[in-house]
Amino acid sequence: MLSEGTQNFLNIASQWVELFFLVLIAVAIITLTILYISDRFQTRHAIKRNYPIIGRFRYFFEHIGGFFRQYFFAMDREELPFNRAQRSWVYRAAKNLDNTIGFGSTRDTKKVGSILFVNCPYPTMSKDAVSPKPITVGESCRKPWVTSSFFGISAMSYGSVSQPAIRALSIGAAKAGTWLNTGEGGLSSYHLEGGADIIFQIGTAKYGARDEEGNLSDEKLKKIASYEQVKMIEIKLSQGAKPGKGGILPGDKVTAEIAEIRGIKEGVDSISPNRHSDINSNQDLIDMIGHIREVTGKPVGFKAVIGSPDWLDELFTDIKSQGIECAPDFITLDSSDGGTGAAPMTLMDDMGLTIQETLPVLINALKRHGLRERIKVFVSGKMVNPADVAWALCVGADFCNSARGFMFALGCIQSMQCHKNTCPTGVATHDKKLQRGLVVTEKSERVAYYAKNMMYAVGVIAHSCGVKGPRQLSQKHARMVMNDGLSISLKQLYENSPNKDV
Repeated sequence: MLSEGTQNFLNIASQWVELFFLVLIAVAIITLTILYISDRFQTRHAIKRNYPIIGRFRYFFEHIGGFFRQYFFAMDREELPFNRAQRSWVYRAAKNLDNTIGFGSTRDTKKVGSILFVNCPYPTMSKDAVSPKPITVGESCRKPWVTSSFFGISAMSYGSVSQPAIRALSIGAAKAGTWLNTGEGGLSSYHLEGGADIIFQIGTAKYGARDEEGNLSDEKLKKIASYEQVKMIEIKLSQGAKPGKGGILPGDKVTAEIAEIRGIKEGVDSISPNRHSDINSNQDLIDMIGHIREVTGKPVGFKAVIGSPDWLDELFTDIKSQGIECAPDFITLDSSDGGTGAAPMTLMDDMGLTIQETLPVLINALKRHGLRERIKVFVSGKMVNPADVAWALCVGADFCNSARGFMFALGCIQSMQCHKNTCPTGVATHDKKLQRGLVVTEKSERVAYYAKNMMYAVGVIAHSCGVKGPRQLSQKHARMVMNDGLSISLKQLYENSPNKDV
């Protein structure tokens, strides 16, 4: 038997519960009424106008559908731009975990265009393996660059990616003995923090190297070149995911610090011109390369996506006519399936040629014009797994860049929110709460492990092919699957192409 006090308490509690539910029901009715009226009489969305409230579920399911496909429905090798198998290798390499698998490959090796490496009956033994030989870029410069690494960090601007991400990349690159490209957003103290070799990129807006009118400033160039870590200067003509379009940084990502580094206004969209206003021809490009090299004393090259192979012959003909000393010290070849923080869909999907098509064209053009030894070649564009890098070395590249591979190493989950300032892993956002998830000391270790394990894994491929090191790979060491299901060596394939050596 309950006491009178207890009974009174229960009665009061029951009344409050009933009142709470009544209020809750009232709020729900009012909310649904407001939503119904709002949906019924709005003019932007036909589904919500015809099916008030219920129509909202369509947009909700559309939003979460991408996450369900990624985690529950897509097979290991189905997703784009990177499938689960590709990402898994990077994640494990970055964590320095064993990347061996069992039973059999899930890759369709019969697919047209697949690359297969040619194993040797007598592979190189570990005791006979050699480290990658050093390569010098800009031998004739006052301050040439020498490096043994063949895999480094591609252009990612501070602004496009976060401050802790840049710091982790800088520290990790130094630990791995490789390089870091600043991207077009200018040079910050965070790039310099780790002590890694730096490639300073000059974009079409010349951020970090411009005067008050937006023109290239020799004084700014001299200051940038005064840093010993800055090893080379790269002129960006075009970028893989958006050839013909300048860099795009939404205003909500243009913080006071980023605005100061770039020389622009805080909180205003940072939209770079679609090309350099002072580079209108091959001659202008040659002159600009020579000018920057003279001012800085360091190797200078350019980055471009190839749209027409004819342009290369025209450029190299102009260079040869003026003398080999005026040639760029390097060319960074980007792919039409490269990445970006933000770009129009039509450019990302439909513009430019892929690295698979243009790298052989570039290498052959350099050979035809006698410039192969003078001009070193960097490649970028989905270089995230060892087979990608090994293929590029086989074709003739000297160096491979990766941006999204290193983003995965930082913890990127391919949420496709780089342009929204809502990156859930802190890689591509300036939201301090989200940046908290990216711990620099931890992620810098993963960056270093990824670079080291990549170079080791490419070495494993090279040894299986019977050569002592990755830089000894050549076109005869890889084959491509053709339409009839059979493969053909890259050497034979490119010799039969219209861009073959002459």
